[in-house]
Amino acid sequence: MTDAPDERRQEGLKTLRNLLKTIDGQKVTLIGDTMLDRYHHGFANNLNSTAPVPVLKITRSEESPGASAHIAIGLSSFGMKVSFHTALGDDKEGESIISALREFNIPTDNVSMVPRRETLTKIRFFGSRESLLDRGQILLQADRGTNEPVSEDISSVLASSAISDLRDSCALVISDYDKGVVTSEASIRLISEANEIGIPVIVDPKLTGLEKSRGASVVIFEKRGMSLLSRRIGSDIEEAAQSMLNEYSWEGILVLGGINGVQLYQRDSESILIPCMAPAAEQQIGMHDAAATSLAAALGSGLSLYDAALLASAACECVLSASTAKEYIDRDTLGLWLDELSWQMRISDR
Repeated sequence: MTDAPDERRQEGLKTLRNLLKTIDGQKVTLIGDTMLDRYHHGFANNLNSTAPVPVLKITRSEESPGASAHIAIGLSSFGMKVSFHTALGDDKEGESIISALREFNIPTDNVSMVPRRETLTKIRFFGSRESLLDRGQILLQADRGTNEPVSEDISSVLASSAISDLRDSCALVISDYDKGVVTSEASIRLISEANEIGIPVIVDPKLTGLEKSRGASVVIFEKRGMSLLSRRIGSDIEEAAQSMLNEYSWEGILVLGGINGVQLYQRDSESILIPCMAPAAEQQIGMHDAAATSLAAALGSGLSLYDAALLASAACECVLSASTAKEYIDRDTLGLWLDELSWQMRISDR
């Protein structure tokens, strides 16, 4: 493992800043599972009188689209066009997601509203002590809605519509939360077609569904997930990464370590660590989606895997520094952070 050389990183930051200034109108095809993220914030000053649990006085609530819809909004905020293929329940949560997508000018023609299906909603409760703490911590997560996968018929239709959009796309993103939108058969068809056309494929897979990512350009894992995979293989992380790169025909693996930085593994090369430059870790919700968004923008624009990883690292740092539920990555915020990173590196050289 090596740290990214300062000269290479500085040059990469310049390249990425130019990319954000010039990127405009390129289309990304995105397919994956979608859910609604709902947040309740308040004060937890007291314990329940009948059980040792905090009582949360809710002062503020908000909600936002999550999973693949999160990526769609990120891509749109970069100035890219998004061909978005997903399935939602035909309920008020699904309608809330549709409304949010339209606010970001994301077409919803290929969003399937499934009758009598509940949209998966992740409800998170955050609390702090009034006047003592200015930052809440998560107290509870409650999931609402079905965990049953959508039918294979719906998945097949979504895959076919996504394939038809690949010809004029610069990248394909597959966001798999194992809710049925992306089946093994669908992913094989999608990745095969994208490879034939010659566009990069970014996959955020479940650890139990790696076969769905075979042939992808780059896959995204968290650090703990990579550690689990290495133990399953029975080798250290470097060897495990090389084994999986060869077995699944990936070009790269991007491992998100939060405050510990981002690690890039490429076939037959020593891994590269990109240290985290965020001043503090406020939260981590949305890191995978920010990384997928950045990889698609950079690789879809013809940049190297290293430069794409550098952009993903900067995007993750923006997420780490954001307040909860405000973790969307937009072009202006990311551009300012790239400028800050460049300034920090110039200062450190003096």
